[in-house]
Amino acid sequence: MAKTVQTASGKIEALQQESRAEIKSIADPDALEEFRVKWLGRKGILTDVLRSVSKAPPEERAALGKAANQVKATLLEEIEAKKIEFDANKGKVKHATATSAASFSTTATATVDFSLPGRVPPRGHLHLITQVTDEIVDIFSELGYQVATGPDIETEYYNFDSLNTPQDHPARDSHDTFYVKPGDVLRTHTSPLQMRVMEKVKPPVAVIAPGRVYRVDYDASHSPMFFQIEGLLVDEGVTFADLKGTLHHFIHKLFGKDVKLRFRPHFFPFTEPSAEVDILWTAKDRNTGETKSQWLEILGCGMVHPEVFRSAGYDYERYSGFAFGLGIDRIAMVKHSIPNIHYLFENDLRFLEQF
Repeated sequence: MAKTVQTASGKIEALQQESRAEIKSIADPDALEEFRVKWLGRKGILTDVLRSVSKAPPEERAALGKAANQVKATLLEEIEAKKIEFDANKGKVKHATATSAASFSTTATATVDFSLPGRVPPRGHLHLITQVTDEIVDIFSELGYQVATGPDIETEYYNFDSLNTPQDHPARDSHDTFYVKPGDVLRTHTSPLQMRVMEKVKPPVAVIAPGRVYRVDYDASHSPMFFQIEGLLVDEGVTFADLKGTLHHFIHKLFGKDVKLRFRPHFFPFTEPSAEVDILWTAKDRNTGETKSQWLEILGCGMVHPEVFRSAGYDYERYSGFAFGLGIDRIAMVKHSIPNIHYLFENDLRFLEQF
């Protein structure tokens, strides 16, 4: 038995000596790769030896396996050393060809011209919706508003009940609202953040709440999912004049000082009095090319309803406040003359790269 192990070990040692002698004579990378395949490839000499270890008697396998693996490790080290040697020599050749015009003409295919400009990969950018959101948030942040966030899946209490929306209101029907399960909906506006904030913070309160909202609607100017920003200010002595002044500042900051706006009476369950705000927008007609002006509604607003304060535990005789909600998608469409809201969500690079 000992003689068998000794004979196998001697064979492995002979293979090691043979491989070392062979690798010393290798002069180029191609020959080195042929050597690696010959000895360590799937059908290589040393690979066959390692496979044959499992066929040896159990008491011999450990010694044979250890010896074969040592030879393999040594070969791998020597191959790696050769690669480093070849790379170093290649670098010297490149340096020499860079300083010699004559030799450059004969070895141009094997060199790299470091004087050429680099290849700059294309860079991405923020989506238009994100750009407009950041612009709106920056305007209100300058006025002292903080950003609030909340869940996309809301309870009916926060989405409707706490905002003074009665049980028979049309907005609560399934043709307007996505129901996840009884009692839970995909929020139809970011207004639930009003109540979530007021439950935790005592006046004064000044927050804006950007986020996705969902409604059962689909056409050129409506999408089942879109983006909205809710605003809320609560303090002592807040009036409708404060609301108008705030929105005047915001609209002129966003669209320019020359834009005209108007307030129209409206109804929302959670504000009283309520209004919608339009801007006079001038743009070229895509069909005729004529410049036309028209009034476009961009947001709804109003003074917070006393019932909402009651739900939040605020003293509505001491405090007053206003709220407003605007569609970010609509703002982006108006600001950049986009005719169809679905362009914002189709991820067509021809469209997105314009912004």
